[in-house]
Amino acid sequence: MSDILPAVGMVEFSSIGAGIEASDAMVKAASVAPLFFKTICPGKFVAAVGGDVAAVSASVAAGRERAADVIVDWLVIPNIHPAVLTALTGADLTDRRGALGIIETFSVAAIIRAADAAVKAAQVRLTDVRIAMGLGGKGYALMVGDVGAVRAAVSAGAAGAAESGLLVRQVVIPKPHADVYAHVL
Repeated sequence: MSDILPAVGMVEFSSIGAGIEASDAMVKAASVAPLFFKTICPGKFVAAVGGDVAAVSASVAAGRERAADVIVDWLVIPNIHPAVLTALTGADLTDRRGALGIIETFSVAAIIRAADAAVKAAQVRLTDVRIAMGLGGKGYALMVGDVGAVRAAVSAGAAGAAESGLLVRQVVIPKPHADVYAHVL
């Protein structure tokens, strides 16, 4: 995989049926690669696609148009940071030192936007991005690094979610206990 993808787009729906129908419209609207189409808690559906910026934008627009009445959130991120995709596919446990930053949001799209903004804003290691399953539809991101970098990353990542009313909480723990690392990361 290249260091930075051209674009990633996502639409989060409150209806599973409408989400599947909109996913079909999304892949028919433009030349995009499906990243995932899946159900998430609590009874929602999320469609994610990748490709060039214009194609992803057209695809997301088609999905939003097809199911406008059940949109929870959506995104198009050009040049998404590769650490976000890595953290989405499984926790990165290689670095358990330093401050611990947490961003928690009310939607999947909001946490992905927040995680991308965080890792682009400061030198931190994004260790995990969890989305919706078993979380009541929420998402959260965990990052580690030196205190100043973690504070800057959490602040940058949380800003967009706060502006849209989707931020649940932002936390920075300067010196987490080893047991916290062992059980949370």
